[in-house]
Amino acid sequence: MSGVDLSGAPAKISFRGVRKSYDNVPVLERVDLDLAENSFTCLLGPSGCGKSTLLNMIAGFAAPTAGEVLVGGRRVDGPDADRGVVFQEYALFPWRTALQNVAFGPMLKRLPRREQQVIARKYLALVGLSGHEDKYPSSLSGGMKQRVAIARALANDPSVLLMDEPFGALDAQTRETMQEELLRIWERERKTLVFVTHSISEAIFLADRIVVMGTRPGGIKEVLDNDLPHPRDRTHAGFIEMERHIKQILRAEVQKLGVI
Repeated sequence: MSGVDLSGAPAKISFRGVRKSYDNVPVLERVDLDLAENSFTCLLGPSGCGKSTLLNMIAGFAAPTAGEVLVGGRRVDGPDADRGVVFQEYALFPWRTALQNVAFGPMLKRLPRREQQVIARKYLALVGLSGHEDKYPSSLSGGMKQRVAIARALANDPSVLLMDEPFGALDAQTRETMQEELLRIWERERKTLVFVTHSISEAIFLADRIVVMGTRPGGIKEVLDNDLPHPRDRTHAGFIEMERHIKQILRAEVQKLGVI
């Protein structure tokens, strides 16, 4: 059975004694964590801390060496359409139009062609790409490609949306725009969203819970509940104080490694 998260809400995602090793080298030490349904969680930390590994275990792309990952109280044993994934590299089919990319999941479900297109147009409209349905990825900007990738993940109507540094390749201005767009989409769709990032500012701007991770081996250093009101102001005193606190945690991790 799944537990409850720290707020007392029923947990949608649970890690129970999770450890991960590759070739007998520990990558993640014991992880125990509950994430509430419809919550927005950021996994934050330096390279090599295991945040993408945690995400891949939720997705079912990787299995824990010990312990278990539960989604909706059921053990994750492999990928499932109920867990949508968005990667940094977009992973769009270059030979398919935006509409065809988004319709791919409904097509695999063997839905009628008309229904596939209705679903694809709905989610392209949701991400602000109405009028671009017939464009191929080569004709889209980085931000537009990522919008298509988000729409494609949502078209399967997953209860969990997993995002692995989806804005990492974008320029700063586009990245901030996409952050705002993602919050708008999440507030409308209310999925349980887990978002991997290196950026402290991005985590504070987006998440209602921030899981700060350390490295060698990776593990949870602190879990912060973020109750700053939306829309979040990056110059707000509370925002700056949380940023300072997280920087202290991560700096201590870097110093522990003898890098500085």
